[in-house]
Amino acid sequence: MAITGIGSGMDVSGMVSALVNAEAAPKTAQLDRLEKTTTTKVSALGQFRSALSTFQKALEKLNDPSLFEKRSATSSAADTVSITADSKAIAGNYNVQVFNLAQSSKVALAGFDNASDVLGSGTLTINVGDESLDIDVSNGSLTDIRDAINAAGKDKGLSATIVNDPNGEGGARLVLSSDKSGTGNDISVSVSADATGDLSELAFAPPSGTEADFEPTPVNADNPRAARVISYSRDANLAIDGINLSSASNTVEDAIEGVTLTLKGAQSAEALANAETINLGVTEDKAGVRKSITDFVDAYNAMLDSINALTSVVSVGGDDGEPLAAALVGDSSVRSFMSAMRSELTAPSSGEGIRILADLGISTQRDGKLAVDNTKLNKALDTNFEQVNSFFTGDQGLMARLENKVKPYTETGGILENRTKALQNTLSSVDDQRETLATRLTKLESRLLAQFNAMDSLISQMNSTSSFLTAQLDSLPGVVRKDKK
Repeated sequence: MAITGIGSGMDVSGMVSALVNAEAAPKTAQLDRLEKTTTTKVSALGQFRSALSTFQKALEKLNDPSLFEKRSATSSAADTVSITADSKAIAGNYNVQVFNLAQSSKVALAGFDNASDVLGSGTLTINVGDESLDIDVSNGSLTDIRDAINAAGKDKGLSATIVNDPNGEGGARLVLSSDKSGTGNDISVSVSADATGDLSELAFAPPSGTEADFEPTPVNADNPRAARVISYSRDANLAIDGINLSSASNTVEDAIEGVTLTLKGAQSAEALANAETINLGVTEDKAGVRKSITDFVDAYNAMLDSINALTSVVSVGGDDGEPLAAALVGDSSVRSFMSAMRSELTAPSSGEGIRILADLGISTQRDGKLAVDNTKLNKALDTNFEQVNSFFTGDQGLMARLENKVKPYTETGGILENRTKALQNTLSSVDDQRETLATRLTKLESRLLAQFNAMDSLISQMNSTSSFLTAQLDSLPGVVRKDKK
């Protein structure tokens, strides 16, 4: 490249840079403005979509029919009987008496001097109601038998322990326990006829009797090592609204449809003698519905706050100050969305009792937000619970109608996603235009440098010619220079 400015003395490089910058400035400023505006709008649309998605979650929660099917259940003596209720339960009150709990069988077999002594060989058959378990014993001790029972009986709810009498009178006993409650599930033990040694002494059959005889067998004073019943297996006995019932378990599920009672203790003899009852109540879960309604109102107001922030215009102090406008001021998508929201919120439903939000005490304030009159809402839930259900839920309910207005904006391939993609394409176009501009400016710089260098070379040649002619003229005879004296 030629060294510029030598012939003419001009700053060729500076002049070229100035011309190139002058050419680039308008387009660069335009692209900067477009990039900033587009990036800001992409961010704003993302915030708008996020606000709508959060609002959608509140719509889905309130549009769930199971919310209105939940039941609240209470007991006046939860330490004696507790209650739970599902959607099949009918609201009502029940008076309950608990005479006794269901219990399982527990027996102490005959005592021996030492748990490690060999008892003999044979087969023990342990019966719990209709189920039986065979334990083969080969020169086994109480300890061996205990371990064999626990290994074989763990899946059948049967367990064994050894209890040692420190005084030696009761000896070492094998105690069998079952987790199967209900009358007729008592433990009994039989020993095979070919048993050897003292193994046959483990045979045991509980005494027969009526339910009134379900008391532990007392220790035999004459034979303290005799087998005995620690607890009989028996049904729970209770009364619901004066109707006597029994249950093999302390969890009573079939007495009242949709209601599960858990018996935890029997009433005292005095309470039963005085016919005292425990009050159970089942009601609709109005508190849960009330919370979901207020959550919906809060979600709508939060969404409105987000939209207002994205569409606000803030004035700047001073007469010459230009207002600061948010990214989505005048945006058509926001306008159409809010118009659809207002239309659905004020449109009456086709149901009876509850037709508009105002019937629930929900009104629109001056700033567009919703407010709840709790007194009116509670009254509506107490008197028109089913109508509240139909107003909010179902294909024609308010939540579904609002969801139909929100979904086109938030769904994949929806309005906001397509607009965001278009803006991202604009950003890509800005990048392409910057590259094109850079290429054009590079070419312009090269052309200008070439032109200025050619001009500089021409001026240099002209200066040389001028100097030569001046020298020749000065050397001609008769030519007197003014500077000569």
